Amino acid sequence: MTTARWLFALQLVAMGAMEMSGPFWPLHLRRLGGLAPAGLAWASAAAYAGPLAMAMCTTPWWGRLGDRVGHKPMLLRALLALAATQWWIAATDSVAVILAVRLLQGALAGTIAAAQAYGARLVTREARGALMAQLQAATAIGAVAGPVLGGWLFDAWGFRTVNVWAGAACLLCAAVAAAALPPLPPTAPPPAAQPSAARPRPADLPDTMYGLLLGIVLVQAGKMMPQTFFGLYASEVLHVSSRVTGLCYAGTALGLCVAAPFWARRFARMAHARVLAQVEWILWACVAIVAVQAAASDVGLFLLARVLWGACLAALLPVFYGLLSRAAADDEQGCVLGAGNGAAKAGALLGAGAGGLALAWVPLSAMFWTVALLYAGAAVGMRAIRIRSSHFQHLHTPTGIS
Repeated sequence: MTTARWLFALQLVAMGAMEMSGPFWPLHLRRLGGLAPAGLAWASAAAYAGPLAMAMCTTPWWGRLGDRVGHKPMLLRALLALAATQWWIAATDSVAVILAVRLLQGALAGTIAAAQAYGARLVTREARGALMAQLQAATAIGAVAGPVLGGWLFDAWGFRTVNVWAGAACLLCAAVAAAALPPLPPTAPPPAAQPSAARPRPADLPDTMYGLLLGIVLVQAGKMMPQTFFGLYASEVLHVSSRVTGLCYAGTALGLCVAAPFWARRFARMAHARVLAQVEWILWACVAIVAVQAAASDVGLFLLARVLWGACLAALLPVFYGLLSRAAADDEQGCVLGAGNGAAKAGALLGAGAGGLALAWVPLSAMFWTVALLYAGAAVGMRAIRIRSSHFQHLHTPTGIS
């Protein structure tokens, strides 16, 4: 098995392990007892939002450290930290300790960013977009398979068993990564004729880097917003069983996995300006597809829209990560991709918050219209990014590097 395939498999298993407990935090916190309904709501929100907030702050720092010491050690560190924190959660009955460990888990995270930065060193600059798409597909598969396995373990043996197995899977991934992934030394510093102070860094390219980071925030917010109400919507509006709900939920990941290679090939040698122009139209396509979900009463049509939506999502986040990687120097991959993952966490928080607020004020049957509105805002924002980004407008070479 090639190194890239090992990386794909490790990403899939690690993300699946982390998602095993995802749907069950409110149930576990309620079973621990001692929480009023309002307290349970706040504790559940903290269990989800806390790790995202901490990861948003620390992932760029871990990425910069990886640029200096190598990204394989950062990947091993993140996997071992995830294993330890999962077992710690399994060993305690204290809500306060669980929430504190969840914060620690987020602070020590960085598996996705470390895998992306490590993988970026394995391929050419032109092939990085395809690699990001493959890793995004692995994340999507894990995000679907993990809750399914976690639900079976939760029903059979309880929440502690879910976390014990998740920790064991992360430890296994760390052992496999240590044995199967070759070490990649940090990138050598540039020659003395071009000191680091004179080289372009992310802070020196606001139109490029900050525009892409803003795009990641907007796209991830639209992707995460439906998760706050999807189960309720499927049950109370579509009136489908739990199995059909799971099938519809998995449809997005299916579309993403199928379409990711196509988008990677399409965008591989396309100039940045053309990529962003097409991303804008894909965002408008997301508006239309989400509108179909909002209006659909037929489950088959709803499922088809979910699959098509996933196919569009495959052209968004992986493409942004690929553009970030191609625009950054080889010794800045960890820093830039860490910032990209931090932006994704910020978008997830924004999407979850927007979904919660919308759920409090908008009828459940109209919730998908609010998601369509958010995507329309993202498309308008992408147009503004393209207009203001004069840097992109001058990149017309096949690789996007002039």
